[in-house]
Amino acid sequence: MGENMFQSTEIGIDLGTANILVYSKNKGIILNEPSVVAVDTTTKAVLAIGTDAKNMIGKTPGKIVAVRPMKDGVIADYDMTTDLLKHIMKKAGKKIGMTFRKPNVVVCTPSGSTAVERRAISDAVKNCGAKNVHLIEEPVAAAIGADLPVDEPVANVVVDIGGGTTEVAIISFGGVVSCHSIRIGGDQLDEDIASFVRKKYNLLIGERTAEQVKMEIGFALIEHVPETMEIRGRDLVTGLPKTIRLQSNEIQHAMRESLLHILEAIRATLEDCPPELSGDIVDRGVVLTGGGSLLNGMKEWLTEEIVVPVHLAANPLESVAIGTGRSLDVIDKLQKAIK
Repeated sequence: MGENMFQSTEIGIDLGTANILVYSKNKGIILNEPSVVAVDTTTKAVLAIGTDAKNMIGKTPGKIVAVRPMKDGVIADYDMTTDLLKHIMKKAGKKIGMTFRKPNVVVCTPSGSTAVERRAISDAVKNCGAKNVHLIEEPVAAAIGADLPVDEPVANVVVDIGGGTTEVAIISFGGVVSCHSIRIGGDQLDEDIASFVRKKYNLLIGERTAEQVKMEIGFALIEHVPETMEIRGRDLVTGLPKTIRLQSNEIQHAMRESLLHILEAIRATLEDCPPELSGDIVDRGVVLTGGGSLLNGMKEWLTEEIVVPVHLAANPLESVAIGTGRSLDVIDKLQKAIK
């Protein structure tokens, strides 16, 4: 026990476009908040963060804006991201009681991010009171969190459909063998729905409404029993509020193009796969993680299209955060193995 006293805590942070999750080794997921900040534009003061701020999106007076400082999985607004992180580290610190020691932090970055973007992330975390910051690639984190044997020389294929990006990677022996990252994710699907409703029904809807439509009656490109849903928005012709009924088939059609891009990224990654690993993929298949993999019928549709087994991770929303927190062990194990 004595030596444990001074060991610093390790926490993993999944800095997502839509949600920020914090994982600590002994307590699991200790924090899960939308990555949204509400700011007073005159004083630059942060008024709300996370869930409270998300509820304000699209409903604030002029001088208050609710923004997402992470766009496409990378930092779009550095100062706001730092504010958001400070708040999150403080909240997480209370939960695991780290008052006097600085934690070691592992943060995951999208595999397509540039050196500058990575530097911004590690600086932002350092400024919030971390002792050491390790960066790990997001697909590797997702694979660890989905309990795949990342440290063995077998092919693990991960499809991580997040809010801002979709990352497809083949991971073997602790590293990425081939990978494709596209900036299409859950947010893009919401935008597709909103712009479809605007074009077809002359109705303006907000991003939260679009997201609800996607979750309730959004289907991947499979045959299904049609469902309907009522939504409300502003009629562009009269300028008055209006309610309409949407069919799941139209929504499916609206999302079609973005879904095909995701499929294309999966195919492209599998095409880059070394032939030795292709055999593994036929047996072991592909694992889906990230919030986008919860779209109705996603698993069935991909199974039909790529003809290898498709599995859904146990908790797709959390697997990147869990993997980030656990990754230090895996990295240690790998380095030992190499020695």
